[in-house]
Amino acid sequence: MVKSLTSKQKAAQVIISLGADVASRIYKHLHEEDIEKLTYEITRQESLAPDVSDTVIDEFYGLCVAQKVYLEGGVAYAKVVLEKAFGVQQGTALLERVTKTLRTKAFEFIRKADYKNLMNMIVNEHPQTIAMILSYARADQASSIIAELPKNIRVDVVERIAKMDRTSPDVIRQVEAILERKFESVASIDLLEVGGVNYIAEIMNNIDRGSEKFIFDELNRIDPKLSEEIRKRMFVFEDITILDAMSIQRFLREVDLKEMAIALKGANKDVAEMIYSNMTQRMGDNVRSEMEYLHNVRVRDVEEAQQKIVAIIRRLEEEGEIVIMKGGKDDIIV
Repeated sequence: MVKSLTSKQKAAQVIISLGADVASRIYKHLHEEDIEKLTYEITRQESLAPDVSDTVIDEFYGLCVAQKVYLEGGVAYAKVVLEKAFGVQQGTALLERVTKTLRTKAFEFIRKADYKNLMNMIVNEHPQTIAMILSYARADQASSIIAELPKNIRVDVVERIAKMDRTSPDVIRQVEAILERKFESVASIDLLEVGGVNYIAEIMNNIDRGSEKFIFDELNRIDPKLSEEIRKRMFVFEDITILDAMSIQRFLREVDLKEMAIALKGANKDVAEMIYSNMTQRMGDNVRSEMEYLHNVRVRDVEEAQQKIVAIIRRLEEEGEIVIMKGGKDDIIV
């Protein structure tokens, strides 16, 4: 039951458990957008069994402890403390979650920068330097920059981000020194997890279809195994075939008929059949009617329409409305 809760639902449960007085004090430190999202989840929150609520609170407590010992003593110290306190498996999981969250504290200034300005700052740097900087950027910044990088280094940067694991404070400081003339300097923190396959998959999920195809074509040639690992963690338009009927019917309710008609112009047979089979008769007829009037549709328009549909699917997954079976490893209880 706990695994099925989204992070927003867990946060709402923590706020509810803390009580109105404490919750009101916490709200004072949150951004308006976060308050809105959190309040919405609280209003939607259903009654949870006491053991589920206790588990959520225990998880929150564990993350608080993990962050405290990590900031005070660094990775090695935190690893020892957390493994002793929570066991090897849970302690490792807590440390990984905390280091990913705190990654944003290093190079935080670039996350606030316009991607075009950031692009101008790093485009002439070595691919390894670009990869490290983008590992600290927001996924939407990184995807926009990668799409505009020269083709001769684009795939190289993607590969380096995917294979990146951890970066030392000294290296971070050296790269910060390169940028400090035009961006305000920020203090780095201890050894941080950066980049990796999961992160590059998030970037690729936000990149345009044309760049996505080019990168994967090249990556398949250079490193097929890495390419497959990234794809397993992504959701692309062709992956609609792995969705269950309820999920397809759910996202179809939010898709504009004209966008769907354009998207299906360039869809393969399996995807088209899967979508049509989950439409009502009336909706299917309307989409086919729209397609009859579409002539000389640009590939770019088809790709943009498909990207919009994929964005809807990803949003619904984040909101817990649908489930995407990634790599066949998700456990689902029906």
